[in-house]
Parts: sequence; C-alpha cells; structure tokens
Amino acid sequence: MVRNNSYQYNSCVSRGVCSVDPRTSSLQEVLLIYLKISAYYVQMLKNADYEISILEDIRNLVLDTISAMVTNQEFSVTDFEALSDRYNAILPSLIKVYEEYCSINNIEPKYYKTKLKFKKKTDLAKYIRMGEKEFLNKIQSTSKKIIDLYRILFTVLKSICINILDLKSYNKNADKGYSSILKVLNFINAKENDTEKIKELLEEIVEIDISLLKNLREEQEKRYGKQTYSEVSYSTTPAHAILVVGSSLNEFEKLLEATQNKDVDIYTHDKMLIAHTFPKFKEYKNLKGHYGKNAETCLLDFATFPGPIVLTKHSLFNVENFYRGRLYTTDLNYSKGIIKIENEDFSEVINTAINEKGFKSGKTLESKIAGFDFEETIKSIEKSLTSSKYNKLLIIGTSYSTKDWKSYFEEIYSKSSDDTLIINISSG
Repeated sequence: MVRNNSYQYNSCVSRGVCSVDPRTSSLQEVLLIYLKISAYYVQMLKNADYEISILEDIRNLVLDTISAMVTNQEFSVTDFEALSDRYNAILPSLIKVYEEYCSINNIEPKYYKTKLKFKKKTDLAKYIRMGEKEFLNKIQSTSKKIIDLYRILFTVLKSICINILDLKSYNKNADKGYSSILKVLNFINAKENDTEKIKELLEEIVEIDISLLKNLREEQEKRYGKQTYSEVSYSTTPAHAILVVGSSLNEFEKLLEATQNKDVDIYTHDKMLIAHTFPKFKEYKNLKGHYGKNAETCLLDFATFPGPIVLTKHSLFNVENFYRGRLYTTDLNYSKGIIKIENEDFSEVINTAINEKGFKSGKTLESKIAGFDFEETIKSIEKSLTSSKYNKLLIIGTSYSTKDWKSYFEEIYSKSSDDTLIINISSG
C-alpha cells in the first residue's frame, strides 16, 4: 500500500475519527450530571473540620471523568458503566457524610435535585434518553451565546484536568486547579446566565490553567532539559517498530527505557512530536523519528504502520475504525478492541512489535524542524504586540491538513494588510 502524504487525505472528514456521535454526546451529558452532583456535595462539605477520605475518592473520580470526556472516543457499555458504577457506589456514601455533617451542626440538609438514581445496575438506554433530554433542555432554555461561553468554560476545564494529571505523573499536586474545577461545576449548577460573570470566571480559570502549564513546563525541563529547536527525521529504517501517540512524555520515556536493548525502533505521531525537542530523548538511539502527520490523518497513518501503536493518556481519537489487535493504551478509559497496558508494563507491546513484520525497507523523506525557544518566542510576541506597526491581531489556532484548508489560510495571509499581526499556534 502506498502512503499518500498530500494534504488531501483527512481522516476526520472521511471517516469521522475526530467526531462525537449522538450516543456519546448523550452519555457525556449524564457524566456531567454526575460531576455536578459531586461538586455540589463537596462544596456543601467545604467547612467540615474533619478528614473525610471519601473526598479523595471523589477527587480521583472527577478527574478521571473529565479526562474520559476529553477523548472523542465512542463509549462502549463497559466504558460508561465503569464510571457510572463508581459514582453509584461513592455518591450515596458522600450524601450520607453530608447528612451526618448537617446533623452534627444542626443544619437543614439541602439536597441536589436530580432524576438520577444511584443503582448498581446500569440501564444504558435510560441514560442515553436522560442525556438527550438534558441536552435538548439546555438548547431550548439557553441562548446560543451563553451555551458557547459555557462550552469554552468546559474546554478550559478539560485542559486544567489534563495538566493536573500530567503534573501528578511528576509527583506534583495541583490543588488550586482541582478547586477551580469544583468552582466551575458549581457555577454551572447555579445556572448563571450573566455573560459578564461567565467571562470573569473564564478569565480566572484561564490564569490558573496558564499557571499549571508553566509548572508542567518547569517539571519537563527539569527532567528532559530545556526545550529547543530540533531537526526531526520523517524517514523510516528496516526494523521492528512501535508508534507512540499522545503527549505523555512520562509514559513515552518509560517505553523508551523498556525497549532500549530490544530490536525495536520507536516512532512518534501527532503531539508526541514534542519529545524530539527535548535533549534527554536524543540519548535514546532507538528513537528514530516521526511517522505520519497528525490527528487528521491518523486513520491512514495507523493503517500503514507495520507494528503496534501505543495510545498514551489523553490521545484524542475515535478508534472504532482502526485495525484491532495492534492498539494499546495506558489510559483509564478506552474503547472496545484496544488492549489495556497495566502498571506501565510494555512487555506485551514489545512482543507484538517483534512478531509484526516491521519496516522491510527504509524510506527516505525530508526532515523537518520542530520546537522553539520559549523565552525567545515570548519576547518576540511581546515586542510585536507593543509595536506601533500593527493595529490588528489575528490568532490562528487550528491545523490545516487538507488542500482546501491550506488554500484558505494562504488566502488569508495574502489578503491581510501590513498592519495585521498574525500568530499561528497551529501544528500545521
């Protein structure tokens, strides 16, 4: 099979691998209800002057849930049940603790109003109907502007969650980040429709997210060295191989360690391109380069890669169309057909790679420069933003992986006036 490296092929468009189907959307609405209930009772217990171990269980469950909602995967019955079962087991206990707290302090309990029943057996059809109704009520009772603002709010919340979990992999806590998640969920509970208040909260949590990103960058540079420009090979060499997807550098490092003395080469895909920009990863001789392009071409890239594929945490793919038996993940939530990697033991992945055909012959492709000097880039942007030369600002935050998209942005560039500052944060 000949790989097509043109911009024409787009898996998101051709097969919907970056989309969320109605069933998934409905189940995510139900998960949001669970999240709001959890945040409500944690908020009601915020003044409790005694240790409650269940609050730690709720914290982990809230982060796991938002992490699962970040991915565009299709929830299977098993996936959704895993989360709903945990809520159905924990929430009654949390409510009981709240009732005890109210009794001790002579407070009249105020319960969260919901039609959710915390039963052991999951009725998926019922949950889907509930999620659909919740979604329709939201659309019918709320203006589009407010809905869009809440979507932005939750998008930032997802980013905060990912950064909290990534910091956790470096043994760093982010209590302020978790508190902001609870604050937003309770803000949603209040059904606030004042656009200015929503914008104020949005600015607040964006600052928190930036702070978490800064902390994460510091931890990464402590471990892997200062990020800089790097020439990345897109060529392949004859050998068994593993493709690594996502952005978890911690997991990527452990896989490289596990394959150091094996006859297995490692290639990155999509966001894992970032690994090539840290000095530490240059020490691994079996890290050969980058394969394919990005999320938009993942269907073709995955289908043509002659070895197993590891999806690290928070890999944004709907994998229902992908080749079964070669997909592995370290993530808590994963679709049917993907093999779970337990306790970061990559031995099964390595064995699969050795038993697969691998690259029979190498292919030479043009290398590309990736990475940037963070401080240098920030200074350059700040200088441009304060320059009297520019009166307009255009920020491009999307990739362009098809000919139409590429032409669209090229036309924007060509027609922009000289007083327009364009900042492109796209991987494209």
